[in-house]
Amino acid sequence: DIDAEEANRRAEEIIAAGLAPADPLESLIAINLAPGAYTAVVRGVNDTTGVALFEVFDLAPSSSHVGNISTRGRVAGGDSAMIGGFILGGRAPTKVIIRALGPSLAAAGVTGALQDPLLEVHDGNGSLLVSNDSWRSTQENEIIASTIPPADNREAAIVATLPSGPYTAVVRPANNGSGVALVEVYNLDSP
Repeated sequence: DIDAEEANRRAEEIIAAGLAPADPLESLIAINLAPGAYTAVVRGVNDTTGVALFEVFDLAPSSSHVGNISTRGRVAGGDSAMIGGFILGGRAPTKVIIRALGPSLAAAGVTGALQDPLLEVHDGNGSLLVSNDSWRSTQENEIIASTIPPADNREAAIVATLPSGPYTAVVRPANNGSGVALVEVYNLDSP
C-alpha cells in the first residue's frame, strides 16, 4: 500500500513520461520493484475477452535492469499470431535469446499447448530479420551455449546481437494448428 502523496507523485511521473493510458478504462500500475521475478496478469473485467496490450516501462534504467520478459497467449493462423514487443536500450548492441515454447508447456500442465511454434523477429520498421521453426535446425550450438535451450525440439529459438531499438517477436503455428504458446526474450548480457 502507498499513501496518497506517493500515489500522486507516481501519477505525475507517468504523465510526465507520456505513458498515461489514453482511455480511462485502461489500467496502469506504477510500482518500485526489488530485484526478482514477477508476473503480471491481464484479464477482462467481468470475464470479457479480446486483444490486449501489456507494457512494462523501466522509468529508472540507469539504476535497474530487465533480464527477461515473456508473454503467454493463444496462437492461431492469420491475424491470430501472438506478438511480443521489446525495446533494447543502451549504446552497445545487446545479445538476446528469443524463444517460442509450446510442447514444453503441455509437459508443465498447460492445456491446449501449441504443438509446433514458428518464431519471427522483426525490426522497428516491421522488416523480418530472422525466423526459426525448430531450434536445433539453426544456431544449435549458440542456443545450447545460452544455457536456456528449449526443452522440446519442435520449439523455436533465436540468438541475436541486436542494436538498440524496437523489435517484435511474432509466434505463429508452423503447421496451421492453434494453441497456447509462450514467447520469451532473455538478455544474455545481463550482469
